[in-house]
Amino acid sequence: MTGKEIIQKMKEKIGITSPTSETGKGKSKMSKYITHGYHLVEGKSGHAMEDYVFAQFKEVDENELGLFAIFDGHLSRDIPDYLRSHLFNNILNEPDFWTATEKAIRRAYRITDSTILEKAKDLGKGGSTAVTAILINCQKLVVANVGDSRAVICKNGVAKQLSVDHEPEKERKTIEDKGGFVLKFPGDVPRVDGQLAVARAFGDKSLKEHLSSEPDVAVDVIDDETEFMILASDGIWKVMSNQEAVNCIRDIKDARKAAKHLNEEALARNSTDDISCIVVRFG
Repeated sequence: MTGKEIIQKMKEKIGITSPTSETGKGKSKMSKYITHGYHLVEGKSGHAMEDYVFAQFKEVDENELGLFAIFDGHLSRDIPDYLRSHLFNNILNEPDFWTATEKAIRRAYRITDSTILEKAKDLGKGGSTAVTAILINCQKLVVANVGDSRAVICKNGVAKQLSVDHEPEKERKTIEDKGGFVLKFPGDVPRVDGQLAVARAFGDKSLKEHLSSEPDVAVDVIDDETEFMILASDGIWKVMSNQEAVNCIRDIKDARKAAKHLNEEALARNSTDDISCIVVRFG
């Protein structure tokens, strides 16, 4: 073990080290102005990292797709990891992806969830939220989500949320119509059947009768006013508003540095959850 490694071990032992992190970046081949960067930080919740990201530009025939996603697991690392490996493949294999993109995404979400439930013995209990964004030929953005990971786009300095936070209180009637209930303990947030803090997610076989995996889907056009997009897990949104997040990184042109800075700001605001963030800059 080197001297540096020994010092790092000592820091970890007395609790003065930074959380484990992962980072990366990429860029479009179709437009030199469009870049992405991501950064993940393990939280202080006493469990292994349960956030995963997917960020990649992919050429399909004569088209280019920017594929971006945040998967935030709960009681599970295998399910968000499975989503990272399979969800976009399922979406792109839908026969009507190019002609009816929204319909294809909804169907792929349902198929993916069904497969996860069938593989519950191997993938284990728990589940995962997800927010996905597909950038088609640098012009059309299609966002889908289940749970409370969020997509926010910045246009002329103004934050606009493209995803929907699926909170149990907001969907109480639907949950109760399915035979479930929403319960809030003192000092806690409302939870489906007193357990899960989101009303929609992949997996969660024990709660599935009362839980939906149907995504909300939104479409946006990338124009001259569009500056950047943030995809992030709730480790950021628990401590920052959409506009605060946009203001925090608007002047940082390097997408990876922007993602890292946003995570560091969330940590400075005492976020203890796993934090994952992707920033896509549109030039």
